[in-house]
Amino acid sequence: ITSIMNRVRSWRNKYRNEDNITDEFNCTKTPADTTDNSGTVNQIMMTTNNPEDLLCFLLKLEKKGVPQMDVSLLNRLIGRYSQAVTALPAEKYSQDESYARILVRFAELKALQDPEEARDQFHLARLNCKKFAFVHVAFAQFELLQGNEKKCKQILQKAVECSAVPLELLESALQNLHLKKKQLLSDEEK
Repeated sequence: ITSIMNRVRSWRNKYRNEDNITDEFNCTKTPADTTDNSGTVNQIMMTTNNPEDLLCFLLKLEKKGVPQMDVSLLNRLIGRYSQAVTALPAEKYSQDESYARILVRFAELKALQDPEEARDQFHLARLNCKKFAFVHVAFAQFELLQGNEKKCKQILQKAVECSAVPLELLESALQNLHLKKKQLLSDEEK
């Protein structure tokens, strides 16, 4: 009887964990605490290759704190974004907006730790997702914050030349650069 009861408990726990994974993965219920059950997080990261679901999951992880203030959270997020970038082949997802957002956010988080690595990640995002204006604007914003106004302007001009969309976003960023604003886009424009 004890053996049977242990099996029943084991099955119940197994199926309960699978329900939590599915709910968290689909972003439909309150997320499980990802700090204590890294096995569940790893399973989600390994079982999906859908940029939309991964982005939703990663954004939920970010809501657990402020990465700029919490080094532990920042490191955890960088690790998860790195896993997502590795899991999603650029050849397949370069036209996917969620994939582009994952690449940009990964670069932004890297900028908090190592600007040179962040620059490499922004180059990668720009190379793989040329058609999205927000990718170019994010890279330009990074360069502007690094004090490279000339590089910032070049990035925005090249984005216009390669017909990144929406063009209005690029025009607004260029206008704000000419007005010497430190933010290329307002929160509303973002």
